[in-house]
Amino acid sequence: MKTSKKGIDLIKRFEGFVSKPYLCPAGVPTIGFGATYYADGRQVSMKDDPITQAAAVDLLKNMLTRYEHAVNRYVQPEINQNQFDALVSFAYNLGSGALQKSTLLKKINNDPCDPDIHYQFKRWVRANGMILDGLVKRRKSECDLYFS
Repeated sequence: MKTSKKGIDLIKRFEGFVSKPYLCPAGVPTIGFGATYYADGRQVSMKDDPITQAAAVDLLKNMLTRYEHAVNRYVQPEINQNQFDALVSFAYNLGSGALQKSTLLKKINNDPCDPDIHYQFKRWVRANGMILDGLVKRRKSECDLYFS
């Protein structure tokens, strides 16, 4: 499965576009639409040159393949496009390892319609131990998309 336009738009909306390298709330150098590394595997550095929005879209689409692969690999039951898009957004934001080790994934693999999945999305709203309003909103949007 591949991420739909709806999923890409959700990621772009919450990541926002920033042309110059910046430190995300977790203190990781980031550029474009939340990219922490480039297509060639190099990590983003605070000394990197700015990128264009078109380059950021290309980078986003390149990065998506990693997270799509993770969702396709880790999620065992058949899921619909909205569920897939929500989980790719989750993994894009938190990393594939977070998805793989999460109770969210365990609940989905046990029953992709389990109502406790709502709660599991809501648990992932902290960066450096602090609850961030942007993450609260993102998890709600991902959960809404997952159950739509």
